[in-house]
Amino acid sequence: MTENKKNNKGIIIAIVSTIVLVALVYLLTLNPLVTENIRDIFLIFLAFFTILIGIAVVILVVQVSKLVNMVNNEIKPMVDSTNQTLRELQGTTKFVGNNFVEPVIKLNSYVAGLQKAVDLLNIFRH
Repeated sequence: MTENKKNNKGIIIAIVSTIVLVALVYLLTLNPLVTENIRDIFLIFLAFFTILIGIAVVILVVQVSKLVNMVNNEIKPMVDSTNQTLRELQGTTKFVGNNFVEPVIKLNSYVAGLQKAVDLLNIFRH
């Protein structure tokens, strides 16, 4: 839909809404008794929906408090445990690197150096 058609549709809706509102106000001013009855009915509906919204807000607050409780008592300990495990794994990795990998690398370099020395001695013999 083009922008022009959207603007026209909005203008038409605004005009129709204004006409309906003006007609309702005119009809309500014709008979004050009917207007009072309609007002009372709307007040009852307003009170009813206010009570419903209040109940919904209470339910929402209870649900949010349950969520906060779950985060504090269930999820936070799991995250702390995971962090502890990661720290232990990091320490284990450093230990293995320092006590196993580095000596093996040094040994391999010594063996490679010795092998090159032997190869050089073999070149001179031929």
